[in-house]
Amino acid sequence: MVNYDISKVIGAIPEIIKGLPMTLLVLLLTTILGSLLGGLIAWASLSKDKALENLAKGYVFILRCTPPIVLLFLVFYGVPEFLNWWLGLDINDWSKLIFVLVTMVLLFSAMISEVFKAAYQAIPKGQLEAGLSIGLTSEQTFVRIIAPQAFRVALPNITTAILNLMRDAALAYTIGFIDVMGKGNLLISRHLGNYSLETYTAVALVYWGIALIISLISRMIEQKLSIKAR
Repeated sequence: MVNYDISKVIGAIPEIIKGLPMTLLVLLLTTILGSLLGGLIAWASLSKDKALENLAKGYVFILRCTPPIVLLFLVFYGVPEFLNWWLGLDINDWSKLIFVLVTMVLLFSAMISEVFKAAYQAIPKGQLEAGLSIGLTSEQTFVRIIAPQAFRVALPNITTAILNLMRDAALAYTIGFIDVMGKGNLLISRHLGNYSLETYTAVALVYWGIALIISLISRMIEQKLSIKAR
């Protein structure tokens, strides 16, 4: 029979929460940088330039088909070796945060570019024509008319992408990155493998809390946008 001590779950949470700032930092920076890169990729995939379109589609295909942990290992172990061979540059002493961010930005940008692309295509083409007909430029029409509507359409999928990012970023502990998951594994090591089930339960509770807050914020934004649209 498995012994399960609920007090160990409660006791582990304060220690695990110490890794929360790094988890939130990765989520925030990846969402910002990945969205910028994803926007460029979405623009390229909608471009009339076939070379740009094919390049963007190839990028998305490769990144979406690469398991997160495989990409993380390629970035963490492969990129330093490649740069050392090609440029004689030693980056092995760089912060693990940089390697985690590069990996997550690449993954997130591929996912979010498809979200942006689908949201843009969901807006009737008549909206663009209406903006141009009242004297707005293409850029002004996009910023004032298309983008707000596209964001409202994309918001549920953006939220899902961020939650998937949180799940994928938890793999960063495999390279020694200390976030929520990393703190949990350090705690298990400190206990010599004991109370691992309780510790992972505490880790799950912290992640569930983050996911709940993200979902509530998304719901609030969605409701505000719905009120403005009326």
